[in-house]
Amino acid sequence: MPKFNYITPMLWTDRIPETVVFYTEVLGFDCTLEEEGWAVLERDGIEVMLAYPNPHVPFDAPIFTGSFYFNVTGVDRLWELWKDKCTICYGIEDFEYGMREFAIYDPNNYILQFGQPLNS
Repeated sequence: MPKFNYITPMLWTDRIPETVVFYTEVLGFDCTLEEEGWAVLERDGIEVMLAYPNPHVPFDAPIFTGSFYFNVTGVDRLWELWKDKCTICYGIEDFEYGMREFAIYDPNNYILQFGQPLNS
């Protein structure tokens, strides 16, 4: 049976340099590759790619309608580190589905959620 190994989000943005700074200086990612039109960001085995929009597709702003959910350890510590450096979508709280989480916006208004199981 074929197996999926991982997924790497490719975020379209017309603000690659600013986005790289946010992910590296605020969120602690490493920029492992930055070339004209795209960049690769990595942290703890997580990879996020940035790219200028496809020129054949209309692009006024990012149109992703979901969020990117990071399952983490130390969610309270991350909240303390980032709450004053980021635009907050919602503050840290416990949810009935068993997660403690918060959400922020990146410079492109993509929603980044960070959660940890309540029993960990």
